[in-house]
Amino acid sequence: MERVNVVSQYNEVVRSPSVTLKLPSVVSLKDYIPLPEKAAFTRFNVFLRDKFRCQYCLKSFKVEELTFDHVTPKSRGGKTTWENVVTACRKCNTYKGNKSLKKIGINLKESPYTPNNFELKEIGRMFPPNFLHQSWNDFLYWDSELEP
Repeated sequence: MERVNVVSQYNEVVRSPSVTLKLPSVVSLKDYIPLPEKAAFTRFNVFLRDKFRCQYCLKSFKVEELTFDHVTPKSRGGKTTWENVVTACRKCNTYKGNKSLKKIGINLKESPYTPNNFELKEIGRMFPPNFLHQSWNDFLYWDSELEP
């Protein structure tokens, strides 16, 4: 669709019946597309907002070990919104079940809120990917000190 420039490629190819292409590893947009101010309400963005920490026991977990929990359970009228969903580990989520926080004597350290995309981007800088293909090294500078 001619929307990007291919800057670097993997050695792998993808094929269709009529075309064979090297798989791009780094692309640049031809036109700047600003992020919308409102962040998409996704499971991963909830985990990112909560810094991959269970909001009940406050321990950090890998993304595959996390769930999200409705602070006010859906069975009690709770909605699936930024303000009612928090990151939880499986153990805490199972323990809480469909009970209210007051009933089980838990208080959240921070109230859930709607983040903006800028905030999620800044939080994301604290959690660089565990593996990056070497072709990305010239384009990403997660924690490297810049030369003067």
